[in-house]
Amino acid sequence: MKLLVRVKQVGRKKALFQEKDIEIKDPGIPPSLRELIAAVVAQQVESYNSKTAEENILPFLTEREIDESSASGKVGFESIYNSNKADVARAIENAHQSFEDGIFAVFIGDEQIDHLDEKINLDDSPVITFIRLTFLSGSIW
Repeated sequence: MKLLVRVKQVGRKKALFQEKDIEIKDPGIPPSLRELIAAVVAQQVESYNSKTAEENILPFLTEREIDESSASGKVGFESIYNSNKADVARAIENAHQSFEDGIFAVFIGDEQIDHLDEKINLDDSPVITFIRLTFLSGSIW
């Protein structure tokens, strides 16, 4: 199943990346938010684990790579220095807990999904938006 995904962060005017197509395993019909998050996390972990740790002797970026990266606000080599593979089950558990704790919100089209077990409609291929939330700090004084 193909999904169109966007990731935003509170306090940023632009999305962390523009809408991105990802291919996930079929989460069920109709899927719950819990199943959708699990499928997206599994795909992202698989993508991460398939990258290899690189050891460039003289790393460099081309002018084009710098321009493309600067549009997102972060210029880097995108190298993986840690050779440990991510655990899918732990990543899914962490994502579910993070949603329940209010670390991120999920929107399907323009509608916010509030509960993990809520069934969602993906028939009309809406944009799925994950928004990272930030906590306010300070005191009540």
